[in-house]
Amino acid sequence: MPRTTPRRSTPAALLLPLLLAVSACAGDDAATGDAGAATTATGAFPVTVSGDAGELTIDERPEAIVSMSASATEMLFAIGAGDQVEAVDTTSDFPAEAPTTDLSAFTPNAEAIAAHAPDLVVLSDDLNGIVDALDALEVPTLLLGAPDTLEESYAQVQTLGAATGHPDEAADVVADVQDRIAAAVESVPAEVQGMRVYHELDPSFYSATSETFIGSVYSAFGLENVADGAADASGGYPQLSAEYVVGQAPGLVVLADTVCCGQTAAALAERPAFDTVPAVREGRVFEADDDIASRWGPRVADFAESLAAVLRG
Repeated sequence: MPRTTPRRSTPAALLLPLLLAVSACAGDDAATGDAGAATTATGAFPVTVSGDAGELTIDERPEAIVSMSASATEMLFAIGAGDQVEAVDTTSDFPAEAPTTDLSAFTPNAEAIAAHAPDLVVLSDDLNGIVDALDALEVPTLLLGAPDTLEESYAQVQTLGAATGHPDEAADVVADVQDRIAAAVESVPAEVQGMRVYHELDPSFYSATSETFIGSVYSAFGLENVADGAADASGGYPQLSAEYVVGQAPGLVVLADTVCCGQTAAALAERPAFDTVPAVREGRVFEADDDIASRWGPRVADFAESLAAVLRG
């Protein structure tokens, strides 16, 4: 008998309230179908959770999870579900004990995933129709795409806690991350409010606006994101230009391309006209770890604390 029962009846546009209901409605009756519901508080099964592809009813605690999302992998291990993880994709390189395989999250193959006999697959993207392909093989899937806010990321932790039988641990992780970020924000001087920040995804000046997950971290600090004013900012990840960035005169630059592209504060200062940028002149260039700056798992608290250290000077 299948351990999980997929139900794909909920439109994607309606799923955000359900995800956020995980933390808000943990005490509601399980029959409501809200993600987590009453079982979130007890870890009992069956449990119905909601993801970006609809509802998923999990009949028994999953013991052979395949994670095709680096962020989900970090969440699973943080909430104590690491022993239930059978395999993870090639990008899931943290924590060190994660069972990394040659499964590709960029070109996912349903048969290759199914070969691990998973009783739950967690995805961050529905590339190549992988959700339908896994459904056709009767492999239960939970699609948790990139969140736009910190609150949405917390809801994903809660959803995974309910799905794996670790609701209390998930609640503890969320509370710890919230507390650490709040402390980081409180630690910076008042004059940080309104400072302009430029977040660099690669040396061709792709950036992230306040409508993205990482952008919401900057908003928590009261920073003004220079990418918000870009002409094509509606997609959340506009490509800026050197002239635009210099003209915006950011007081903080975050290089999220140090690993992929070898960018450093010294290299930034050598770009034409960048020696005039206040962040460069005043030493507020944050050389971030690409993975920590791009994943929406619990290490976002590490990012916030490092960011606060730079802002404190």
